[in-house]
Amino acid sequence: MDCKQTHDALSAYVDAELDAAAAMQLARHVDDCPACRLALEQMQALRAQVAQQATRYAAPEHLKHRIRAALAAEQATQAARGAARRQPRWNWAWINLGLAALSTTAFAVTLAIHLGQPTSSELMEQELVSSHFRALMPDHLSDVASTDQHTVKPWFAGKLDYSPPVYDLAAQGFALTGGRLDYLHGRTVAALAYRHKLHVIDLYVWPAQGSDAAPQGSSRQGFQLLRWRQGGMQFEAVSDINAADLASFASQLREMRAAAAQ
Repeated sequence: MDCKQTHDALSAYVDAELDAAAAMQLARHVDDCPACRLALEQMQALRAQVAQQATRYAAPEHLKHRIRAALAAEQATQAARGAARRQPRWNWAWINLGLAALSTTAFAVTLAIHLGQPTSSELMEQELVSSHFRALMPDHLSDVASTDQHTVKPWFAGKLDYSPPVYDLAAQGFALTGGRLDYLHGRTVAALAYRHKLHVIDLYVWPAQGSDAAPQGSSRQGFQLLRWRQGGMQFEAVSDINAADLASFASQLREMRAAAAQ
């Protein structure tokens, strides 16, 4: 085994993915080659650092449910094709998506190691943008699609340990289109979908302690974010509309909530 072959196989060696013969050949080469031995030590050190410092996230329940449902549907389809072809077929779309996610995660972990861990506020913003981006995919925006707040609000009953405030702002130019369950910051939350012209606004709502806080805005990956606390609830709005329109949305919503509290 030469140096090029060794470098190509180092990752598999560190992850114990080589067969016994290949692993023995690589180990022998490393023992006799200082350059390859250094490369192996650096890779092992990086692996240990990632294991110690990488942030771990649990898959949200709604994602687990969708994956199980997709797998069950795939199995049912395969079974219907007859006993002669019972071997499961690889779904390369899912595999490629998984590999892309792994590559993205590895890149993000490497950046976190070299640039420092993100703050809790930055992590929350990234979660919000990722959730909003997923919601924009077909059939992901709403679990209950309705423009009637009296239909959307009761839908959350029994699915959350709180009752989210739901208001329709169609008269103000921000029409309610539905709601769904989402997972943010380690808990299940209500996500309300609004539409302003051709733009979608996701509003995430969950209970929060502390006094009311005025809206604070930021931007990330081309999206505008606005957060505020009012009446014991945390509100987080995300959209690709301009900051002024998002601020107008928040202002209308805050006025409506204040009036409802009187």
